[in-house]
Amino acid sequence: MGRLFVIDLQGETYSCKHCHTPFALTDDLISKSFHCKHGRAYLFENVVNVTVGEMEHRIMMTGWHTVADIFCVCCGSLVGWKYEIAYEKSQKYKEGKFIIESRFKVLGPDGGGYDMNEDEPMIGSDEE
Repeated sequence: MGRLFVIDLQGETYSCKHCHTPFALTDDLISKSFHCKHGRAYLFENVVNVTVGEMEHRIMMTGWHTVADIFCVCCGSLVGWKYEIAYEKSQKYKEGKFIIESRFKVLGPDGGGYDMNEDEPMIGSDEE
């Protein structure tokens, strides 16, 4: 395997719960109101230190999407997915954006594993 390059982020970040590799700055967070099969998830504009898997079509709560799973570049953990194509007109804003599953996969800026307001309503989509 080749040399591993990890981008270091300055500021408050979200990082891998398993190896603490930074994924995104708090400024790149679009929404905490998404839901996935393991609980809540975060939508990000930009994510670093991930590898992108093969694209596949998935039916989600908001319709068909072409997505690619994303994995931590250091430990290889599956941490979420990237929206490649949204087929519903109302979902086009997701294209090129990233979902990171929150409950078991990401540490919040305070180092906590579940940086969510339980009273915040969930929107968005994930696999059914």
